[in-house]
Amino acid sequence: MLHLDIMDGHFVPNLTFGPGIVKQIRKITELPLDAHLMITNPADFVDKFIDAGANYLSFHIETDANYVNLFRKIRTRGVKAGIAINPETSLAVLPDVIDEIDYVLIMSVHPGFGGQVFIDDSIEKLRETKRIIGSRHIEIEIDGGINFETAKPVKEAGVNILVAGSFIFKSNDYQKAIAGLRNV
Repeated sequence: MLHLDIMDGHFVPNLTFGPGIVKQIRKITELPLDAHLMITNPADFVDKFIDAGANYLSFHIETDANYVNLFRKIRTRGVKAGIAINPETSLAVLPDVIDEIDYVLIMSVHPGFGGQVFIDDSIEKLRETKRIIGSRHIEIEIDGGINFETAKPVKEAGVNILVAGSFIFKSNDYQKAIAGLRNV
């Protein structure tokens, strides 16, 4: 899967790309595309990213008061809906949306810039997420500071999707870095 960080310069200080680039990426790969919307008004863009080829679509709950309707809209379009949780965001809302989502994205860094150091408190947040999910088939994704050292404890805490941008792209051998994370 390819994780695509979509940033608007408002919700987070950085600016990346929009649905046009996602559409071009879709043309060159059949891998699932995981669009992580770090944007202020996700409802205005959900259809555009789905039309561009996103298979997974997550947004931060703080960005849309009608988040339940937005999760439903995403799923109605045949795309997996995810809730993104910042390091300082409580998991209190998770039980209220658990039946509306397909995955939970736990941020183990503050969103906006790559290469940050993993926040150790994320391990406990992952365990709590796993407890809340229970036996439901909901994936747990983690993003930020993932490397050979952090991959093992997050996997043990229940994560099944690792986002490792800087670790992979700063390595001399992408395939070796990816294989190493899979085998930790």
